[in-house]
Amino acid sequence: MLMALTNRQIAQIFLNIADILELQGESKFRFLSYRRAGEVLQEYPRPLADAAADNTLEDIPGVGEAIAAKIRQALETGEIPFYEKLKTQVPLGLVDIMNINGVGPKKAKLFWDQLGIITLPDLQKAAEASKLRDLAGMGVKSEQKILDGLATLARQGGRIPIGTARPIADAIVRRLQALEGVEDIVAAGSLRRGRNTIGDLDILVASESPLPIMDAFVKMPEVVRILGQGDTKSSVELDIGLQVDLRVIPHARWGAALQYFTGSKDHNIKMRELALKKGYTLNEYAFSPVDQAGNIIEDAPKVTFASEEEIYQFVGLPCIPPELRENDGEFEAARAHRLPTLITIDDIKADLHMHTTWSDGSLSVRQMAEAALQRGRKFIVITDHSQASVIANGLTPERLLEQQKEVRRVNDEMSGKIYVLHGVEMDIKADGDLDLPDEILAQLDFVIASLHFGLTQPREQVTQRLLTAIQNPHVDLIGHPTGRLIPDRDPADLDIERVFAAAKASGIALEINANPRRLDLDAPYVRRAIELGIPISINTDSHAADNMDLLSYGITQARRGWAEAKNVINTWDYQTFMAWVQKRGK
Repeated sequence: MLMALTNRQIAQIFLNIADILELQGESKFRFLSYRRAGEVLQEYPRPLADAAADNTLEDIPGVGEAIAAKIRQALETGEIPFYEKLKTQVPLGLVDIMNINGVGPKKAKLFWDQLGIITLPDLQKAAEASKLRDLAGMGVKSEQKILDGLATLARQGGRIPIGTARPIADAIVRRLQALEGVEDIVAAGSLRRGRNTIGDLDILVASESPLPIMDAFVKMPEVVRILGQGDTKSSVELDIGLQVDLRVIPHARWGAALQYFTGSKDHNIKMRELALKKGYTLNEYAFSPVDQAGNIIEDAPKVTFASEEEIYQFVGLPCIPPELRENDGEFEAARAHRLPTLITIDDIKADLHMHTTWSDGSLSVRQMAEAALQRGRKFIVITDHSQASVIANGLTPERLLEQQKEVRRVNDEMSGKIYVLHGVEMDIKADGDLDLPDEILAQLDFVIASLHFGLTQPREQVTQRLLTAIQNPHVDLIGHPTGRLIPDRDPADLDIERVFAAAKASGIALEINANPRRLDLDAPYVRRAIELGIPISINTDSHAADNMDLLSYGITQARRGWAEAKNVINTWDYQTFMAWVQKRGK
């Protein structure tokens, strides 16, 4: 029996095709088209089989007729003949070699042609035996750089979660911001766009005095290796294997640099196309006039920008928020004046998912309420685990009703300051049953249902479990719907369109869990839910006071999903929220 390929498996095939074509020296347009398709398919919210069945594959950004045909081949036969042919021409191990800092397709091919190197261990042995230094374009320093890159790859193990990368970037920004001469500073790249995982960090500084800033940067205590140091750009490797690049730009060119080093490759390609239509080429520093053949007119003045707003205005568009810069419809929306007014952290009035010492939290009901009040929340819901979560000290029906007395008392004591409501995070059990009876749920202010067990069950089974919870009139929110943990656990294999259809019919809300290990729902799913009119809730799932400060990660995820304040129930005032839950049967 043929095993159906998942979206991610098909996406990885296209990414591999792109790498092989680049290795073979194919045109940039060709290999980038496959890479774009692979990146889009990694996050496409619907099963590709469904899109193929209703002939909407070519509606997916980056998927044209040729790539759609290859997707159908993968779905029907489990392979793509074009890819199978490419694999006979280039060993896939060379793709891994290209991931090493300083090794591009030309060097990878050189190592293969001259020394037969096709795997990382092969490269390691050759470098340690001093066999690389005598190759054309190499040398002792280049060889050592490859050994350093292999060590970095071993430490880093790939991209790191945003929850690891952002605190590191914030610390570097704070340290450099205190230096004399720093006018502005931003962590750009995929971090600024809010991607779930980060490959490396790009720090931009606006200053007219770059040298002292460069010196301080390379001397940071967490730096284990200086990869390069110049007057306006330096690169270092940190002790966790993360590469950080610093660029110092005059303030007059700040806008172009910030736009260039924030936007995804595909977004920037589109920006360059718009610039060419106006007779310019765009790089990280300025717009340069070009002649009819597309060549830069060297003696013509360049156009620089002090802000991102100016650069977008120059090509006839409003400024596109960083989180949307993926070439996934943002240009069309900007041109039609339909860019969303994205939600901000200041819009949030409530946190509807948190735990106390009654289950696996570290603070009492009163302490959690006080911590939420300090952070400006107007109301919260205490939602400790239900009894099936034995490891989390889940509450039996009797303990849950006993807890309700304490919640009501704290609510009375804090009257006029913050509303404290009583709810539960109820398990959807592995057999499909809900963990608490309806007569108990009916006594609660708010009910979350979540998948914690059986996440590897077959699609039909795990989907049906979620549908059972959604169709229960007492359930108000599905918590972290796919159950993923970044980077350790893949999401459950849900039929997400059936989940969305059921949520739309019931009027239930779906959660963006702001914990950076979850960030669940993922941004493409958020966008799809919003398109269908499904309410979204952004919660911290706090087990301690400082967990509440993770809210910003959830806001970033919501913004990547094109969410506005009106789409998110946490932005409602208390009266509007209570009217909504009461309408649901409370």
